[in-house]
Amino acid sequence: QSIIQSNRKFYSDSIRNPGKIGSTMKNIAAYNTTTSTAGPFLINSTNQTWIEKILTSDGDQKEDTWEEFFIIALKSSIMGFIIMAALFGNLLVIVSVMRHRKLRVITNYFVVSLALADMLVALCAMCFNASVEITGGTWLFGYFMCDVWNSLDVYFSTASILHLCCISVDRYYAIVQPLDYPLIMTHGKLAIMLAVVWCSPALVSFVPIFMGWYTTEEHLEFRSKHQDICGFTVNKPYAVISSSVSFWVPGVIMIFMYYRIYMEADRQERMLYR
Repeated sequence: QSIIQSNRKFYSDSIRNPGKIGSTMKNIAAYNTTTSTAGPFLINSTNQTWIEKILTSDGDQKEDTWEEFFIIALKSSIMGFIIMAALFGNLLVIVSVMRHRKLRVITNYFVVSLALADMLVALCAMCFNASVEITGGTWLFGYFMCDVWNSLDVYFSTASILHLCCISVDRYYAIVQPLDYPLIMTHGKLAIMLAVVWCSPALVSFVPIFMGWYTTEEHLEFRSKHQDICGFTVNKPYAVISSSVSFWVPGVIMIFMYYRIYMEADRQERMLYR
């Protein structure tokens, strides 16, 4: 109807005023072009763009899903292999010492205890860590188990380092003072050293973590509101004490012991070539 009315207006204007024919023709052509092409073209263009977006977004979503699945599968495979290797490797050490009587010496008791600590690290700490990595940082086990995981992680890691420290002390007396070694490293002292190694890590793991001494009030409040996130933010006093017990003090002792072992080995080598 709009086109018919425009044509009628054109004919009436052309009769009354022939000079307006050119301008009126342009207006009619523009109007007809707009009404005849704009509506269907815009609708089809809009629909086509919307469909293309859907197809493109679905394709991207599928591609992202496959990439995420591949990354999760790769992480799971690598972490599973590491955990199984740690479990069976340390279990092999324990079984070897238990089955062969000749291996049951003072030093190997420390090695067996170290293997047990490393097995528990893989079983109690690395498994929880693997679940967090696979789920993209989401903690699935609640507030209490978050404290348990952090405590076990600190506990067994500290125990492993203290075992290495005890082994360095044992090797020092065996090499530097071989004649006094049987008198110094007795089974009684072995039991005391292992008891200290297994009990002292609790003072920097379970006690401060469950008492809330290891962190700040802001972090505790954040954890209470976001129980799907298991963070481990420490304050300065705990960081100093924990790092000293778990790393610095054992590290200094091991460096000193192995330095003395190296000096003794070098001295004995020089005596052989004189």
